[in-house]
Amino acid sequence: MNLQNIKALVVGSGKSGIAAANLLCRAGAHPVLFDSSEKLKTEDILEKLDFPEKVAVHTGTLPEEEKEAARLLILSPGVPVDTPFVEDFRSRGIPVIGEIELGYLLERGRVIAITGTNGKTTTTTLVGEIMKACFPKVFVVGNIGNPYTLEADRTEADSVTVAEISSFQLETADTFHPAVSAILNITPDHLNRHHTMENYVAAKEAVARRQTKEEVCVLNYEDAYLRDFAERCPAKTLFFSSGRKLEDGFYLEGDFICRAKDHKTEKILNVHTDMNLVGRCNVENVMAALAIAESMGVPLEKTLRVIKNFKAVEHRIEYVAEKKGVVYYNDSKGTNPDAAIQGIRAMSRPTVLIGGGYDKGSEYDEWIEAFQGRVKCLVLLGQTKEKIAECAKKHGFTAIRMAESFEEAFRICVETAESGDAVLLSPACASWGMFSNYEERGRVFKEMVNALSEE
Repeated sequence: MNLQNIKALVVGSGKSGIAAANLLCRAGAHPVLFDSSEKLKTEDILEKLDFPEKVAVHTGTLPEEEKEAARLLILSPGVPVDTPFVEDFRSRGIPVIGEIELGYLLERGRVIAITGTNGKTTTTTLVGEIMKACFPKVFVVGNIGNPYTLEADRTEADSVTVAEISSFQLETADTFHPAVSAILNITPDHLNRHHTMENYVAAKEAVARRQTKEEVCVLNYEDAYLRDFAERCPAKTLFFSSGRKLEDGFYLEGDFICRAKDHKTEKILNVHTDMNLVGRCNVENVMAALAIAESMGVPLEKTLRVIKNFKAVEHRIEYVAEKKGVVYYNDSKGTNPDAAIQGIRAMSRPTVLIGGGYDKGSEYDEWIEAFQGRVKCLVLLGQTKEKIAECAKKHGFTAIRMAESFEEAFRICVETAESGDAVLLSPACASWGMFSNYEERGRVFKEMVNALSEE
């Protein structure tokens, strides 16, 4: 698609929308930036733009003439694709794309795309570090917090872009074509947006839609959805497994990650002595990174060197501090039950757990079942606290405390935890309603922990 002189409507004025509008300006398009929030001020949005004189900004209501003149609609990830507003553009034959697709239109190098319900950020960050050890120009973009549209027109023929891609972003990707893709896992999440599990699975699978048999899609063998997808995936599949030995792929056996290929098996990495990351979820993330790196032609010794020095990503089972014999972990990125299960499984001490938040339509049975022998007290807050408490009691877990605020929840944890225990922030819910995002929630938690007395 030639963006030169095209009238493009960008919906959403957050980080993604601002970056998209700026890229459109650099590409010679004529962007219009629209946000339906009436609370926003046009002048505040203009201050964020690199080319304010080239962007028409509207808040609250979009003038009909702007809507009729647009020849391209670009949605920020948080904007649902099934609204009457969006359907009107589709009915008139106007292309509807998202930030990832827009960035890809200007991509010149090779792309690695990583998706999945959980583990995306850790795996993307790790893969980015591995690529930087091997290639001269690497960009780490997407759902990780660095919009693709900030970097896309800086790419070159020999560059590598490592992209964390959410299901929201994949809904609006069309020509997006990674050289290597990876789907780490698929468990129920964002069903308030996708409506059905089938829609959510289809969105994840779309990461490999444009790939060919000469390219690679890395998949988790322990995920039934992904074993099924492998049968119809257009790319060559490369599996990893934390539960069984594979004839071809990366798998966990005892303390070692192994590589099976051509009827030979090689022990590659001791997960206890060669990794700084904790928990089986991170073993899977490392295996996925190994598979991606191999598919990109990175020498194994370079990959291992990076893995051995890699530390946990902020907000993902992140060690914060030890105060009065209690160890505090920040797993604020555990925004759904499956991710939060991984946080619990990584704990080796009796754990006081902070849970609850915004209701995304999740069920909490499996999360509660993972408490056995690990969680000594569950401190609940937010929109979901009653729903979670009811579920916990159904499963026979009654060590529950309710809190009206995050500050109260933290205070209860400090009062309840004893020397030798852990306090884990792993809410199984989004942060909306109390915090702007999970990063803010995690930062506040860490500030509270670091403010505690040592004595």
